[in-house]
Amino acid sequence: MKIAIFGSCVSRDTCEYIPESNVVAYVARHSVTSLESPHGSTGIDINGLDSAFQKRMVTSDLKGNGIARIVKNADDLDLVLIDLVDERRGFWLFLDGTTMTNSLEVESSGVARAARRAGARLVEFGTDEHFEAWKSGFDKLKAGLDKAGLWDKTLLLDIEWAGAVDGAQHPQNDGIAKLGRQWRKLQRGTRDAGRALSRGSGLGDAWTSLRTVKPTEAEDYADRASAANTNYIRYRKEARSLVPASVVRSSNQVRIDKDHKWGPQPFHYREADYISIVDSILEKVKYKGGEHP
Repeated sequence: MKIAIFGSCVSRDTCEYIPESNVVAYVARHSVTSLESPHGSTGIDINGLDSAFQKRMVTSDLKGNGIARIVKNADDLDLVLIDLVDERRGFWLFLDGTTMTNSLEVESSGVARAARRAGARLVEFGTDEHFEAWKSGFDKLKAGLDKAGLWDKTLLLDIEWAGAVDGAQHPQNDGIAKLGRQWRKLQRGTRDAGRALSRGSGLGDAWTSLRTVKPTEAEDYADRASAANTNYIRYRKEARSLVPASVVRSSNQVRIDKDHKWGPQPFHYREADYISIVDSILEKVKYKGGEHP
């Protein structure tokens, strides 16, 4: 099965579990907003990136050629996978109206800092401004794939972020759960304040320790997943209303893989989750000749 991806590691990792799959085009770190008004690579220094893959992805976003990279393989493709994870960091809007995806690579290479100095501003994911720009960009993606005869072969992976690691219960958001969390936070703060006092710190430092209790790793995952899943709601609804087929998983159906090869993240799932997602994909998509691979 020959596959093209416009999305993130969610789609790419899933493909590793599709039998006899071959990813012939992988468009990553590329918001759909860059399809309409790409900033261009002139004057952009990405030499701070060590990875050739990262440089290719950022350059592709700057040129806005994500659709072209997919449709050049149109005659061979069996499936196009889309996911929305790479929208999460927003995009840079330059004074001339051009845009650039705010990927981790753009930030780590110093390009984001240079963009800000040049007068660009960050349009944050979840805002009305971002959503309207995203809708327009998604329509362009749809039109480009449709023109190439690929829209009927397109599937959306609508997988919520996992709020718990493998082996843990999905976090609850009811009143009792919230009270329990506040109580545990107070206990941690009290312990930290006590340790500060025992080390000879003043009452001010101890009070600061009590007020600035960091969340546990589990709480951090749960908070990040909850915020992201909330922000994604209207994007997912819009995409699902347009894409011919979708595979959907809610946050309580998936878990974070603590040993994921790219590290534990709310969008890095267990092997069992990927296998389940692939099963759903194969139920919706028939391989050429009417057989699954």
